[in-house]
Amino acid sequence: MTSVRKAVFPVGGLGTRFLPATKANPKEMLPIVDKPLIQYAAEEAVAAGADELIFVTGRAKRSIPDHFDKAYELEAELEHAGKTDLLEKVRGIVPAHVTCVYTRQAEALGLGHAVLCAKKLVGDAPFAVILADDLIRGEGKPVLSQMEEVFRFERSSVIGLQEVPPEDTQKYGIVEGVARGDDLTLLQGIVEKPKPADAKSNLAVVGRYIFTPMIFEMLEKVKPGMHGEIQLTDAIEMLRKVESVLGYRFKGRRFDCGSKLGYLQATVEYALEHEEISEGFRRYLETLKLA
Repeated sequence: MTSVRKAVFPVGGLGTRFLPATKANPKEMLPIVDKPLIQYAAEEAVAAGADELIFVTGRAKRSIPDHFDKAYELEAELEHAGKTDLLEKVRGIVPAHVTCVYTRQAEALGLGHAVLCAKKLVGDAPFAVILADDLIRGEGKPVLSQMEEVFRFERSSVIGLQEVPPEDTQKYGIVEGVARGDDLTLLQGIVEKPKPADAKSNLAVVGRYIFTPMIFEMLEKVKPGMHGEIQLTDAIEMLRKVESVLGYRFKGRRFDCGSKLGYLQATVEYALEHEEISEGFRRYLETLKLA
């Protein structure tokens, strides 16, 4: 049986890098071919055994609960029109055994604050955190499933890691630690966006986490930084001083869909594998005179 039954999705951010597209529509609802980013994230959580999805929302995020809610009129129209394939897709967005819960982050006070907003809903249980704009195609199995197996064996918080070019360390939280085999690192430090000259490694934190409930105690102790934000990185640094925290180098390909380039790369690669359009899209790309 899975150890992680709850997954938290911080979706209250403003998505400024995609303005004006995200002025009234959350970045998590941007589609990769025909499925929004938040649905890929939810499917990954469910595949790892989560049966309660907790969305920490903000202003102008109404479309997220609407997406996961039942759409009676749409389903009736599709059924009446005999479009059974589309009807199954709409009804299958969330499996029947999965519950979706929503809470509001009144102010955008950082990722750590967003996670803390889910404390009452999570309770005293281990839980996952998924950032939907980090779209990751796992090798063999989804990344959160890989991490859940590590958690089940180690019973320690697990942080998703990826090697990045040394010159890019100032874009990520960077960890240092002691190797535990090929894929695991026992954290001995974590710093948010260090300059390349100051970085202790090139192991960067990406948007997949499994936490013990002790993380909430740490988040409540974190001193707010610039603009009053509570940084999740600071809480992880405090957590690893009171209990073990492991970094896991996942097997798979990550697309940074919080950036325009990463979003377009994901769109192209997922389109090339889409069962409906892959052949036609590939032929189209072949007609282009690409630089």
